[in-house]
Amino acid sequence: MTKPHQAELNSLDFGTLKAQGKKIVMLTAYDYAMARAVAQTDIDLILVGDSLGMVVLGYDSTLDVKVADMIHHCAAVRRGATNKFIIVDMPYMSYHLSIEQSKANAAELLIGGRANAVKLEGGSDSRLKAIEAIVDCEIPVCAHLGLTPQSIHKFGGYKVQGKGDKAMQELLRQAHAVEDAGAFMIVLEGIPEELGKLISAELSIPTIGIGAGRYTDGQVLVVNDLLGYSGYPAKFVKRYAELDEIIVPALQSYAQEVREGVFPSAEHCYYPIETNTTRSEERS
Repeated sequence: MTKPHQAELNSLDFGTLKAQGKKIVMLTAYDYAMARAVAQTDIDLILVGDSLGMVVLGYDSTLDVKVADMIHHCAAVRRGATNKFIIVDMPYMSYHLSIEQSKANAAELLIGGRANAVKLEGGSDSRLKAIEAIVDCEIPVCAHLGLTPQSIHKFGGYKVQGKGDKAMQELLRQAHAVEDAGAFMIVLEGIPEELGKLISAELSIPTIGIGAGRYTDGQVLVVNDLLGYSGYPAKFVKRYAELDEIIVPALQSYAQEVREGVFPSAEHCYYPIETNTTRSEERS
């Protein structure tokens, strides 16, 4: 049986970082190569998000992602980042139907994906029961409130949540409820900065913002957005590179050199054949 993976940090360490006033840095990763890159940084933890459905698998939303997809990608990320704390998303309908289903899928994601924790969306009564049940299985749970992408049909699209006093109070109530249910961390997405600040101040568990303003206990971005490898980013995204501007010209240069016979050259060949020009140069 595979032993539980021991990352450099554990779920309790993030609460300590919050108490010390130290910002927590989270980033998504979906494959071995990117995980290897993240492993060489001091980024605190990796989220294997169901956003892979859109940025890796080409779906229109996260709703088509399956448990098997998450396990496959999370295991690849673990192979590339053996030293990082990894949270894996529970995909749509993997924790919605029953408590037993929620526990079984969480365990499968943790063991098969070799993750350290799972993340699920929402703060309704059924979500609170799922959090409690999964935590009771000794599996750390990260909650997710605000703009929860699995609820796009309910929200009518990707819209900022928590606008207005009533909506703010409801999200604040849900934030306290997921903490009471046992979540060790909460992702806050697509909410007004004031609400992000308020929730972060009132909770003892750390908050990780994505489009939630400057006052959360940490931040997360989708790695493809950060690297400029994702088309048109949301307002909250800052690009730290522009890979889209580099990759296509590089691919086109490769195609041109193959057609012109420039690539491969002798330096790219094993035991290259000597040309007539080379022999005549040697004789002279």
